[in-house]
Amino acid sequence: MELRWDPILSEWIIVSGERRKRPLLPQNFCPFCPSSEEVPRKKWRTLSLPNRFPALRENPPLPDVKPDRLYRCKPAKGVCEVIVYTPRHDASLADLTVEEIKSVIDLWSERFKELGRRDYIKYVFIFENKGRIIGVTLDHPHGQIYAFPFIPPLIKRELASSRRYWKRNRKCLFCKIIEKEKEASLRII
Repeated sequence: MELRWDPILSEWIIVSGERRKRPLLPQNFCPFCPSSEEVPRKKWRTLSLPNRFPALRENPPLPDVKPDRLYRCKPAKGVCEVIVYTPRHDASLADLTVEEIKSVIDLWSERFKELGRRDYIKYVFIFENKGRIIGVTLDHPHGQIYAFPFIPPLIKRELASSRRYWKRNRKCLFCKIIEKEKEASLRII
């Protein structure tokens, strides 16, 4: 598990063997269901858990490879968490009540703020994967949070673009996009 510098793209990439160590789960077993030992015994609505097979760690091991001037590398310091949306195994985020969705959003916000306060964290990313085709191994409704020690390249480009827009127009690009979407009443991204 380490961060490696890609000299062709000029960006850091995460290399993690931990992800392939995920076990095949027994049929009808879910680590996020209330009967599992992975979750607290007390009643809960929404839950944040450390990712058991993280790509980033708060105390990562030293890299397996020796860095040089072309192939730089460093420990994959960061945080990976799982956000379990509900104790109900058969639900999706869309199936939750407004109050349950508020609980998920409140936990996202709480974790985002807490992780973002850490001096080594440069970007906090909240996301949800769905479907076996992209490698999701658990059907229980959940998402993840990755707290990176760098700003991902796509985000850097988006920030640079929004800064250029601000300098030219003295307006927020994202606010302008929302305003135009509302005016058109076709969609809101």
